[in-house]
Parts: sequence; structure tokens; C-alpha cells
Amino acid sequence: MIKRILPYEGLLHEVVEHAGVLYIGGIVPEDTSLDMSGQADDVLGQLSRLLETLGSNMANVLQVTIFMTDLSEKAAFNAAWKSHFPAAHLPARAAVGVADLGPKVKLEMTAIAARSTST
Repeated sequence: MIKRILPYEGLLHEVVEHAGVLYIGGIVPEDTSLDMSGQADDVLGQLSRLLETLGSNMANVLQVTIFMTDLSEKAAFNAAWKSHFPAAHLPARAAVGVADLGPKVKLEMTAIAARSTST
């Protein structure tokens, strides 16, 4: 069974679940006045809170795709990343450079995670 969660403006569902796997749509920073490290911390915090409401956690993240408007800021992103993912629970990931994500938005992130809270 496919479960669709958190509809958004008739365009998408923020989360789609199938067979205990959570597919999480694009998360953007709520505070676009922040630098890359701040926006990354914002987005990763949103992901963590969303996972908790869905019966999962950051240790169960399987894969992340990060879209960045400036790949030269990747080191600042990585600093925030490491504070949210212990080395034992690092997911697979890809960072992709894009031209534009909206006014002052430096990154958008999608994720795939297991629902189970086991680590």
C-alpha cells in the first residue's frame, strides 16, 4: 500500500510511504536570511522533526540529495551535516549544483528513510 502524507498546495505530498520506506520531498530553509551553515542546520532540523513525527529518526536516513545554488559553500554545508549525522549513521548522499531555488534559498534537500526506529 502507498500512503501519501502532508499534501502541499495540490502539487505534491511532502512524504510518500511504501513498505516502511519514507520518501521525503524537497525541504527548504524556513529562514533564508541565514548563511549556508545556518540554512543547512535549519533544513536538517526540519528533517529530524519530520522523521520523529513519522516514527523514524536521523539514524534511519538511507539517502539524501542536496540541491545547492553555490557548490563552493559545500564545506559550510558539511559542517552542519556532521552535527546532525554521527559517523556510524551517515546516509548515502549526492550534492547537485542548481541555478536557482528561489529568493535567498541556498539549498533544498530530499531524503529517503526507513520508518523503523531501530538503529
